[in-house]
Amino acid sequence: MADFAAKFLQAFIPLFVAIDPIGLAAIFIGLGQGTAPAQRQRIARQATLTGGGVALLFLFLGANIFKAVGISVSDFQIAGGCILFILAVRELVHSAVEPVQMPADFGVVPLGMPLIAGPALITTLILLAQSLGMAVALSALFANLVLVVIAFACSDQIARVLRPTGMRAISKIISMLLAAIAVSMIRRGLAT
Repeated sequence: MADFAAKFLQAFIPLFVAIDPIGLAAIFIGLGQGTAPAQRQRIARQATLTGGGVALLFLFLGANIFKAVGISVSDFQIAGGCILFILAVRELVHSAVEPVQMPADFGVVPLGMPLIAGPALITTLILLAQSLGMAVALSALFANLVLVVIAFACSDQIARVLRPTGMRAISKIISMLLAAIAVSMIRRGLAT
């Protein structure tokens, strides 16, 4: 049991950083301004189900998909690391998020994919399943998706407590961690 708990933590932490539930709550707050509460709940469910579905698809079929298109996990890891690094740097250098015209139904794109199930999550899941086992990766994914649901449900309270400055600060810290994870992903991809 202690071995599973240790492996679970090894899987949970990188998935938590890749998904960033608190950062997602901030994005959800920003995109959902002016949206009715019932619609926001529907969008939150839609985003979580989309992100979870895409993640499960790659968790179970990712290696086979890669094989079918002739790429390796290392190739995807390098590509995902590059994309993640660009996204992290872009977030770090922008002082404020420009208002974006979002459709009223933004749960699938961009929240579900690529924000919940993006390259970092997909690559991390595949690698964790190979190194720690499918059960560990699946349970860590499920735990993180529960945190996403909680973050979306508590997004208004989170915004009141942290205020805009606190949300920006947390977002920048998460972006730094994502940049470091991206560099690590690229380094590991090049090493294999």
